[in-house]
Amino acid sequence: MFTQDYLLQSLFVKGEVSNCKYHPSGHIYFTLKDPKGTVSCVMFAGNRSGLSFRLTDGQQVVVGGMVDVYERDGKYQLYAKQIVLDGAGLLYEKYEQLKRELAELGMFAQEYKQPIPKYIKTLGVVTAATGAAVRDIVQIATRRNPYIRIILYPAIVQGQAAVPSIIKGIRALEALQVDVMIVGRGGGSIEDLWAFNEREVAQAVFDCSVPVISAVGHETDTTIIDYVADLRAPTPSAAAELAVTDYKEILGEMEEYSIRLRDAMDRKIASYRQSLERAGMQLKFLCPAGKIRQHRERAMNLESSLQDGMRSLIGEKRHLLALYIEKMKGLSPLEKLNSGFSYVENEAGKNIRSLEQLQIGENVLIRMRDGTVSAEVKRLEWAE
Repeated sequence: MFTQDYLLQSLFVKGEVSNCKYHPSGHIYFTLKDPKGTVSCVMFAGNRSGLSFRLTDGQQVVVGGMVDVYERDGKYQLYAKQIVLDGAGLLYEKYEQLKRELAELGMFAQEYKQPIPKYIKTLGVVTAATGAAVRDIVQIATRRNPYIRIILYPAIVQGQAAVPSIIKGIRALEALQVDVMIVGRGGGSIEDLWAFNEREVAQAVFDCSVPVISAVGHETDTTIIDYVADLRAPTPSAAAELAVTDYKEILGEMEEYSIRLRDAMDRKIASYRQSLERAGMQLKFLCPAGKIRQHRERAMNLESSLQDGMRSLIGEKRHLLALYIEKMKGLSPLEKLNSGFSYVENEAGKNIRSLEQLQIGENVLIRMRDGTVSAEVKRLEWAE
């Protein structure tokens, strides 16, 4: 009867897990119960691919499978082919499954992430019009930069209408060409945040040409769009800080750039001034007037050297001449005359050194220190 009943071949049963045992063969035996009753269950090792978590007692699950009779014990039991967590657990399984699918499609890849501009004029925000999230974003953004322009798309962020509303907000702000977009909401349960785990919203964030910062829930909350967005912020307040650069920081950077620019210009001017001075010196060296001046200075230096050389040479020659004069004085007859000697010469001017050169009656000249005497030879007396 069980094998012939179509409904019993494919059904889902919800209940609490108890008496869960993992057999060494890989089979899992457990009991599924609720306040009204219990049913024995088994998941064979071949069907373990339908279980993405470890089954433990106390879990609320939904088991999909078939009912059949175990003939040895004569009792029917549920043969499980698929087991998912009930409620929040079921959503978590759905979340993990979508996360795996989108990761396989490459939507989380870093190469698709757009950089967040450091300096922006317009900030787009897709979130609820009321609530702490939008207040925090506006307050922090305007405090960091009072000149920032914020465009809010008041989206529905919870419930069945949330998905199309969020998608419409992303596309509307993209059409307005905002510089950066924040998409998110305040904290809540997984059911409250579920709109940001839907494939359509993730696709809209991925396709958006404007850099998107996700800011969903609190720091511990993680949604699908956190992986798809260009940047994840732990909270809406943090998203505002990441999107808007502090105005005072900008002023500080501008002042620093101004100082660096002035220093660079001063160094450049000093470098050009030195180059100009070197060029001026080279021009002076290479110009005709400079050449003439250099040659003139060289000629003056040569003239001075020549004069010094001439004076030195004349001095040396004068000294040598004085020596020669002194030597000549020693040989000069006149000097002998000064010593009391006389100099005798004939009328022809020839020096008379011997009586043999004289004859009686010959005229001679006797030169003395202070004059000349003309005499006639009267007598010749020879020395003995």
